[in-house]
Amino acid sequence: MISCKRALIFLLLPFLSCAAQPSSGDLSQRMERQIRAYYDLPESVKITLSPPHASDFPNYDGYTVTLEGDGGKKVFEFLLSKDQKTLIRMTKIDMSKDPYAENMKKIDTKGRPVRGNPNAKVVIVNFDDFECPFCSRAHQTLFPELLKEYGDRVAFIYKDFPLSEIHPWAIHAAVDANCLAGLNNDAYWDFADYIHSNQHVVNSEKDRESQFAALDRITLTEGAKFNVDTTKLQTCMKAKKEDVVSASVKEGEALGIDGTPTMFVNGRLVNGARSAAELRTILDAALQQAGVPAPAHPSATGSPSAQPSAGVSR
Repeated sequence: MISCKRALIFLLLPFLSCAAQPSSGDLSQRMERQIRAYYDLPESVKITLSPPHASDFPNYDGYTVTLEGDGGKKVFEFLLSKDQKTLIRMTKIDMSKDPYAENMKKIDTKGRPVRGNPNAKVVIVNFDDFECPFCSRAHQTLFPELLKEYGDRVAFIYKDFPLSEIHPWAIHAAVDANCLAGLNNDAYWDFADYIHSNQHVVNSEKDRESQFAALDRITLTEGAKFNVDTTKLQTCMKAKKEDVVSASVKEGEALGIDGTPTMFVNGRLVNGARSAAELRTILDAALQQAGVPAPAHPSATGSPSAQPSAGVSR
């Protein structure tokens, strides 16, 4: 496990072939039976089939199959042969568009705090959950280690994706962090550094309200360190507005995110808490594609990246 996941994930393989059952029974019921059995879907997952429609392949009809469960809704395209003996999961790729560029178009980074070079040609957007232990692991790999190496070549930006169903104080932390972000870029990042290194401070509180109070105290302390307007900060915190967080979550869902941390490196999807070595490979490739030289890296022996991370929640 390298990420915090939502409760239900649909894992569908790209191809399904099945023999036709006896002619008795409705075709849609037969198709549902095959899909449910092949992918071992529980009864709690509702399967809805569209009417048949024309496909790009001769001798096959197209069907849109919708799966709905606790984890949300997923839509897939299937093909059924005219003789009803073969069912195929269809994945169509539009070669006219750059998938990485399309992902970046869906991410709104306006007004978000930036670490590194705001004008960098390589942008790393991380959808983060302050209560997720794997997010803490990822954060402590990015900062300060990779920031020191890549800081003038890349831009690091965080977006909110609190998994509230399993992390009860994550939304509150995101709201507090955004209050700091609206007043001081560095205060936001200092808050992120502290929480991701000290989740235990909040987790050790006896109840939910005490956890919220602890987060508020940390937020005010960070604000004071950077001389932010205390009145404005307290007003923002008391308002408890979740609109920015909710918009970020919807944005992430539109990108297909179902767990944290999830990063996009110039639009390339990177799931889970990766090692420094893995991230260097990904970042170096992005820099090369952008025409920017990669930085020198520490040697494997005795380098910070070769040593276990301190204070990482696992």
